[in-house]
Amino acid sequence: MALAPASSIARTRLFSTSAAAYGKKNFRKFLMHGKRGTRQFKEQVKNDPTSEFRQMFSRGVRPVGELVGKKYEVIPEMIPQLVVPDLEGFELKPYVSYRVPDVIQGEFRPQDLFHAVYSRKIAEDFKAGKLDEEGRPQEPSEEEQLTPEVAKTKALMIGSDRF
Repeated sequence: MALAPASSIARTRLFSTSAAAYGKKNFRKFLMHGKRGTRQFKEQVKNDPTSEFRQMFSRGVRPVGELVGKKYEVIPEMIPQLVVPDLEGFELKPYVSYRVPDVIQGEFRPQDLFHAVYSRKIAEDFKAGKLDEEGRPQEPSEEEQLTPEVAKTKALMIGSDRF
């Protein structure tokens, strides 16, 4: 008596609940638009200057002008400018090793600023006897002559070390 081969196909009865279209789909009911919205949505956003979706279509690029009527006007102040220092004669390499130890530095307080700028000059003036009766220097340096308003404007100037 011979056995049936192992690759024989078991016949089963199929039952289907789908329509007789056998996989044909009605694609009119599926909206086929890009992930950034339909053409109608884009036109609606484009014509509405107060829309919160307006930035979505710029793809991350900042505008350099404004739309005035139907014409786009470029505003020179909105164009970013890169300030690059002159590195001629600069000896350091543009690389920092990952093995460099971390620098832990405390907060730079007004007292630290006083010690860094004025304390040495005050000590020298005291030893040389160049202070008047009220403790003011007889020969003040440039920093000691600044008024609060001038000091504030110098601190807010471009290129200062203020973060």
